[in-house]
Amino acid sequence: MMADDKDVLRDVWFGRIPACFTLYQDEITEREAEPFYLLLPRVSYLTLVTDKVKKHFLKVMKAEDVEEMWFEYEGTPLKWHYPIGVLFDLHASNTALPWSVTVHFKNFPERDLLHCPSNSVIEAHFMSSIKEADALKHKGQVINDMQKKDHKQLWMGLQNDKFDQFWAMNRKLMEYPTEEGGFRYIPFRVYQTTSDRPFIQRLFRPMSQEGCHQTLGDLLKEVFPAAIPQDDEPKRYQVVIHGIEPMLETPIQWLSEHLSHPDNFLHISIIPSPSD
Repeated sequence: MMADDKDVLRDVWFGRIPACFTLYQDEITEREAEPFYLLLPRVSYLTLVTDKVKKHFLKVMKAEDVEEMWFEYEGTPLKWHYPIGVLFDLHASNTALPWSVTVHFKNFPERDLLHCPSNSVIEAHFMSSIKEADALKHKGQVINDMQKKDHKQLWMGLQNDKFDQFWAMNRKLMEYPTEEGGFRYIPFRVYQTTSDRPFIQRLFRPMSQEGCHQTLGDLLKEVFPAAIPQDDEPKRYQVVIHGIEPMLETPIQWLSEHLSHPDNFLHISIIPSPSD
């Protein structure tokens, strides 16, 4: 039951973040490394879209000085297995653009980051997210009914930035029986920078027991009540999805169908409101 909100899906897919990549000052180069500018797709993964960045910096480096490339923003290593948009919203959403990202080729932070030796590692991570999401939405029935080539079409759509190719297959993952009013459970993750746990993830149904549509506010009440502003106090948090703050009254089923990342999860960043 995909609503005809194709424009929303397009806006989400084609969301871009201008970024400036600079080489970490302690890296050994043969001559000065110029910064590299790139428009990053919000819905993709850093390691999937930074081949050009790598080529650019390798021009000024010796092979023996190059190990696995990794990225950092203001001292925080950036987890490539989180979508780019989530990394930006979580760590940099109230800073000036372009987003300034530091590139490293040494001292890989084993405790903070997963290794990413090849695109097949990204593909495996992406597909396992889609399978997990479909287990929540349809007990895994939709993804298991697809053929191997259909799975490949989802991945190739993301990898090659092909909106129509991706959505031709992904729309099947967004369907549900009309009488049920939504998915079994909503695949979502709530992130905050102030927490040691990577994210909050719980079972949450889009319809209440009384048959009403649950909202973003209802979900937050359950998993992060501090994010809901109290009448008499200043707003403490921004609740951000794809760089915007949706109204708390928005039905969570609608958000799941339209603002989920290609991995089929709704990624929600909770960030402290900028102090005046």
